[in-house]
Amino acid sequence: MIEDIRVYLPIIIPLAIIQLGLMIFALVHAIRHPYYKIGNKIIWIVVIITLSIVGPVSYFILARSEERGEDSYNDT
Repeated sequence: MIEDIRVYLPIIIPLAIIQLGLMIFALVHAIRHPYYKIGNKIIWIVVIITLSIVGPVSYFILARSEERGEDSYNDT
């Protein structure tokens, strides 16, 4: 059994690092930004934490709002 796990470690470790990094990046973004296209902060934090890779990816696709600076409103 341990031999089977050792065979898959070169695949599992990078995927786990990518998953953890993506989750941390999404959590930091969700906590710092108050505006969302869909839902609110609490819902997205729960989704990001509980849904593994799908949660952070869905956050960046569905909830992340486009932030505008003050200059983009003053086009004159």
